[in-house]
Amino acid sequence: MVNKMNDGYEEVLSLIGSSAPTPGGGSVAALTLSHAHSLAMMVSRLTEGKPKWSNGHEAAHKVIKSSSLGVKTALELAHEDAEAFELVMTSFKLPKGNQDEISIRNDAIESSTINAARVPLEIMRESCKFIKSIEELSMTGNSNALTDLLASSKLADLATNIASLNVKINLDSLQHNMIVNKFTLEMDELLLISNQKSTIIEENILERLKWN
Repeated sequence: MVNKMNDGYEEVLSLIGSSAPTPGGGSVAALTLSHAHSLAMMVSRLTEGKPKWSNGHEAAHKVIKSSSLGVKTALELAHEDAEAFELVMTSFKLPKGNQDEISIRNDAIESSTINAARVPLEIMRESCKFIKSIEELSMTGNSNALTDLLASSKLADLATNIASLNVKINLDSLQHNMIVNKFTLEMDELLLISNQKSTIIEENILERLKWN
């Protein structure tokens, strides 16, 4: 099992660590979220079906169901984020020899940049949805695995914050004020939700561990 743990990991880390700009921060945020989902499923499976943790069976079942899909969504978003930024780079390489070409190029840059901001914003949405989904489990799950659930929560909150950086950097180069304002408002709201929910989960877990 341990020997298999690095299968595929080294290749992904090599891609991230290369001189290529993709995959970058947005993809890493999504991959971080996938790890949060996986840890939460582990805690849920250590809870579900165990008589001692009967109060947590329903919450565990819900997390397993939602996070099974959540892992797949996170991995898809990691790929989508890399593709979105590659499209931005392709747009900047379009010809600009005359006014028509300049207009086409500017439109392409604008639309691809909006999409490059949209994808990490979607990662933030998914992160917040996940953090909400594990709040009940933090109160009823297997107490022997609570540090893993706390790690899961912190990973998701980190994913939210990393993704927000990619939203911001793309919004900075947009002239479309309506889109910028809309995305910024949602981004700020998601950051607040992520912080508040992860704090609540941490408090629940620390109280159960008697660490506070």
